[in-house]
Amino acid sequence: MARTSNPLEIGRVIGDVIDYFSTTVQMSVTYNSKKHVYNGHELFPSTVSFKPKVEVHGGDMRSFFTLILIDPDVPGPSDPFLREHLHWIVTDIPGTTDSSFGREVMSYEVPKPNIGIHRFVFVLFKQKKRQTMDAPLSRDKFNTRKFAEENELGLPVAAVFFNCQREKAARRR
Repeated sequence: MARTSNPLEIGRVIGDVIDYFSTTVQMSVTYNSKKHVYNGHELFPSTVSFKPKVEVHGGDMRSFFTLILIDPDVPGPSDPFLREHLHWIVTDIPGTTDSSFGREVMSYEVPKPNIGIHRFVFVLFKQKKRQTMDAPLSRDKFNTRKFAEENELGLPVAAVFFNCQREKAARRR
């Protein structure tokens, strides 16, 4: 059996949240203009308390993207029966800019895990055209795959995730 070095597979993002895909554009996520998100790195809740800057590199003026941020580990990683919890949706992000130029469909909800170490996953989809997407009725039990299918988004074009746990729990280690 071949071993993988893809951090999205190692972190079970591919499988739990999204299907295998090929990255076709670059996406950078930065909190507080200095904390860059890297796959699997840990960020404290205090670091992610404000909306991040998400930049798309590799699109063009005719490209539009949808960004989703979810937590697949709610209420806790050992029994994530509320999987997935939706934290943010931005659509119509122009291909040569950042998420602040898109349309926020679901406002940013600060990641605040209660139990265990949670994964917070940013998934970027390329839209076929500008389109109106309805906000989900609930943040709980969101399904990224189903949302992508219902809105004809296809497979992701980029994804990145970070780990986060209660700040007091992280400091006890």
